[in-house]
Amino acid sequence: MNVAHRTIRANGIRQHFLEAGSGPPVVLLHGFPETSYAWRYQIPVLAERFRVIAPDLRGYGETDKPAAGYDKRTMARDLVELLAALGIERIALVGHDRGARVATRFAKDHLGLLDRLVVMDNVPTRIVARSMNAATARAYWFFLFHLVPDLPEALIAGREDIWLRHFFSDWCFNPHAISGADFDTYVAAYRAPGAVRGAMADYRASSQDIEQDTADADVRIACPVLSLWGADFGAVAQTFDMAAVWAEMADDLRTHAIERCGHLPHEERPDRVNELLLDFLEGWNG
Repeated sequence: MNVAHRTIRANGIRQHFLEAGSGPPVVLLHGFPETSYAWRYQIPVLAERFRVIAPDLRGYGETDKPAAGYDKRTMARDLVELLAALGIERIALVGHDRGARVATRFAKDHLGLLDRLVVMDNVPTRIVARSMNAATARAYWFFLFHLVPDLPEALIAGREDIWLRHFFSDWCFNPHAISGADFDTYVAAYRAPGAVRGAMADYRASSQDIEQDTADADVRIACPVLSLWGADFGAVAQTFDMAAVWAEMADDLRTHAIERCGHLPHEERPDRVNELLLDFLEGWNG
């Protein structure tokens, strides 16, 4: 399978994305602490039926890392402008973690561009904030740490491998699921100039994200939604009733918990995720 690396200047930034296949467009948005590399198991499978586009989000990977613009409305606009540059009028959208936050905002702001939505292992920012207590704060400690100005960048510099190893080990059912060359690829990505700051800026936009999400909290996502999550991740499935969380967000909803899986279903259980995605995407013809 030929996977092309491309860059386009859209919404004022240089956006890098992977592209493969042809047919109805399917866009994959990665989360933290990943890049578009996260979708390496999905792209070849989906590209047999679809045109697959996997961008690096603003602040991540090989996409620009400007000082501002990390609220999810602006990041959703990044995708709108990327699609316009590619001449794409309507998509199926898959988002994991931070990418699911962008995808959710995209669904509310740009429904006319969206046929169906998949959100993976994500509790919407507004609901995390609403549910904050001592136990939730412990599970989401990194949300709070990443909000501190400058200090995370100073502590992580030169120790990106230690920082990433914590998340990949702690967040996976199998603590060695992300290792070897895959782990080294992520370390290299986060050692690039501005990469850690870009990820921190994504989290530091939380107050704007909560404000945006609160303003249209009563607006339900008006397209088919599939919510997937790892059954064994403490900060999501073991802290929240995920079926109830997403029932609050959408009416046309399917939910599925993936056993023996933590926060990274697409990397930990790729075969099962691919099955679920293909089933949900059945009938998407552009």
